[in-house]
Amino acid sequence: MGLNISIGLQQPEVDGQEHCRRFRIENGDSPGEKDEMFGSPSTPVLENPEYQTRWYFKYFLGKLHQNYVGLDNDKQAFFLSIVLNEDNNTCVPLCRAILFKKTGAQKISLPVLQNKVLTVKQILSNFPNMDKVEKGPKEIFSPDIQKDLLLLEEQEGSVNFKFGVIYMKQGQTTDDEILSNENGSYKFDQFLSLLGDKIKLKGWDKYRGGLDIKGDMTGKYSVYTIYEGHEIMFHVSTLLPYSRDNRQQVERKRHIGNDIVNIVFIDADDQEGVHSQFNPTCINAPDVFAVVTIDGNNQYRLSVFSDEAVPLFGPGLPCPPVFNDPYLFREFLLVKLINGEKATFETPTFARKRQRTLDMLIKDLYSEHMTDARMTMLNRRAFSDVLAETPRHSRLKEDSRQIEFVRIGQALKLEAIVRGDAPTSLASAGSAGTVFKRSPWEANCFYPVFPSQTIVCADSWGDSKLIIGTEEGVYIVEDGSSHRMLFDKSLQVRQLSVVEAHGILLLRGGLSSKEGKIYVFRLSQMETPAETKSRLEVKGPQNGKNEGANLYAISRPGGARLRMCVAIGKKLVMFQWKHSAAWTQWCPSSDTDTIDGFTFSLGTQKSFFKILKWYFKHFQRCLIEITLNETPTMMTILDSGWSPNSPSYGDILVCVGYKNHWDIVNGRTGYNQHLHAVEGTKVNLVTALDLYEDQEIQLLLCYNHTCHFQKINEESSSTSDFDFHWNSVPTDIVCAFPYVIAFTSNTMEIRLIVNGNLIHTMTMPKLQLIASKNDIFFATTAPEFFSNKTDRLFVDVRQQDFPKHSPPSSPPNASPEVRPLRIYRIPIHALSKSVHPDNNCTIARGSPPTWKSADSKLTIPEQPRVSRSATSSPVPPKGKTLPGAIK
Repeated sequence: MGLNISIGLQQPEVDGQEHCRRFRIENGDSPGEKDEMFGSPSTPVLENPEYQTRWYFKYFLGKLHQNYVGLDNDKQAFFLSIVLNEDNNTCVPLCRAILFKKTGAQKISLPVLQNKVLTVKQILSNFPNMDKVEKGPKEIFSPDIQKDLLLLEEQEGSVNFKFGVIYMKQGQTTDDEILSNENGSYKFDQFLSLLGDKIKLKGWDKYRGGLDIKGDMTGKYSVYTIYEGHEIMFHVSTLLPYSRDNRQQVERKRHIGNDIVNIVFIDADDQEGVHSQFNPTCINAPDVFAVVTIDGNNQYRLSVFSDEAVPLFGPGLPCPPVFNDPYLFREFLLVKLINGEKATFETPTFARKRQRTLDMLIKDLYSEHMTDARMTMLNRRAFSDVLAETPRHSRLKEDSRQIEFVRIGQALKLEAIVRGDAPTSLASAGSAGTVFKRSPWEANCFYPVFPSQTIVCADSWGDSKLIIGTEEGVYIVEDGSSHRMLFDKSLQVRQLSVVEAHGILLLRGGLSSKEGKIYVFRLSQMETPAETKSRLEVKGPQNGKNEGANLYAISRPGGARLRMCVAIGKKLVMFQWKHSAAWTQWCPSSDTDTIDGFTFSLGTQKSFFKILKWYFKHFQRCLIEITLNETPTMMTILDSGWSPNSPSYGDILVCVGYKNHWDIVNGRTGYNQHLHAVEGTKVNLVTALDLYEDQEIQLLLCYNHTCHFQKINEESSSTSDFDFHWNSVPTDIVCAFPYVIAFTSNTMEIRLIVNGNLIHTMTMPKLQLIASKNDIFFATTAPEFFSNKTDRLFVDVRQQDFPKHSPPSSPPNASPEVRPLRIYRIPIHALSKSVHPDNNCTIARGSPPTWKSADSKLTIPEQPRVSRSATSSPVPPKGKTLPGAIK
């Protein structure tokens, strides 16, 4: 996020001791922020928005669901809520579960398969460290439990916010001086009118933010607004009661000093000077300060000071942090303030308070409900049952209980909405001229109707082509214009990679892993239309060593050398391409002329695509053969040659995943280092993504619902301080810094990698990630084949995005069983670039149709290496050369 500057500032003496607080500074203009290639997105997006996170209110309350209470293996009380419902977009039955513990609420979503019983024990096993709970939890039948669980969920933080707004004149240095400004200036009034509406407090019937609404005890007026369902009350220093006799202005300090986030408006001519000279300790208590100035051209400048204990939060400031459009500045500022307060609740001070509160509440509720006589009366279900059938003799009693249960839940929900404490508040402040930003993850339609429903693997080729392997064959797809088959289904492709730096296509094919082979074809031969070829018409590897290849991995694009690791059972074989990428780019003919036996002639039927002679001609040498103890399930080649912490300069490191753990294998020495093991009986390894922090390799290890950060030079870490959890178990994960995106069969979940905060979740039928080397490509069932679901998924139909001759749309009377796939693309630059917000929004009127915010769109980074740190070096440091590079 570019937050690499911090300053230590002396606080006033407290209890006879001096306290020094350190603040992190964001001003968009510091050297660290300018040099940082990957920052938090400057597109203003709310982190952990209530409409995405308040599950109990949204999915459980007012609906029939089950609640359980029990003890985990550490004898700590927990509550578990389970609800079965149908996903609105994909018509897929889902089981949603919330586990309430003293550390907070954890949420998961599981698909419900037909004719398969889902047990409470199975659901619990999907939560971290809950798969070995010995004693089953007991079900709570009392409808009053809903009010208790709603209270537990509300500990996540308030739906509504109160922020201080302080008027400060240039040269003022103490809180007494600053808070003694009786009135503001014209510029300050202009700023207040931008923030919200000036309202009369007496008789105010909406969110009041702790202000008096009966007798004008806290002033007659205040400023109020609504942003995306959040009600915001501003505590404006010049509108709070002023006392001429009290220099300390205690009444003003009482409100502003208790606000977690403050806006400081500085009335000054020297904008840059006052931002750099502002001292955040001049006002005690707040953790986040947003310093605002405005010049004569109505340009706003912003800088943000955050206590170092506050986790990083977005959006990142543009460089320079100057906003020409006041309404875009308003949106950016409000999102920054809301995210800042949410981030502050994760500091140790607030986290300890919240944990103490949750611990006390859960213990009290546990004691209350475990001794409740009503638990032993109605039919108590077994540990293995979820929504089991009720015995006939108590059916009427159970039906009556369920009706009362739902009625009470609906009453609680309505009460919260009326009170204004409900997520997804019905309050709105929209207008005809509302500015809508284009979400960074918005996707464009790449190919409207793809004929196959069984995509096995794919990779992108340039800006306008995909090569897709399916069960029916291998296709090449042109952006919006055509598709044609390259190989028929006799060549069953399991993996493929387009290596554009060397102009080759790698395929791993075979009817089984024992018959697996790796083929290499020239891309230049695929550009000309030709007849579809079968497995018998292509040559396989000449030396037989390739037999039985069940997995391969290649190094990242852009590296000095193309390296490949092939798994043949329990054996790893390492290879390196004969030519460096730099040499191939400098002398492209050298990467073809030296390949003996590779010729192509349109007049010969014998070799449409001649296989490259694999081991002896293409790859310079077999670096080493390594025998493992287990068969690997995944591999990631790490770009480690330039790392100062590598065991030896030029080592080739491979992260190898097995059934329940990862190791680091040195491809030069064969040394095997244990990295991280996953405890539990139910382990599903998803992927290992390599990130880079301060020139040091860090891996994002993903398994089950969890993402775990692990540095390769540290011993296996069991700490979960930096872990974050997905709502659904991913099938694929993509890092498009600053986002990390998880794909399941029907959801796309977007989080920030810097803090794991949820940004957005989209649901789509039969969703599948198909390529992510550059832009992100994914396929989903065309929305018109799901009745009443088309309002959630719109195709961007701007004419300039498509060729004149696009494929015909799906036949309107097609069988519902035949649901063609539609391929979408999320441009990587939209996700990874910190674009000035002035250029990232459109006016609602006349804007083209696109995915609505409920199902928005996606993107990926131009530079594949990423970092979570503000001081990262995503490229090799100056003076160091990658092995094999031209010096």
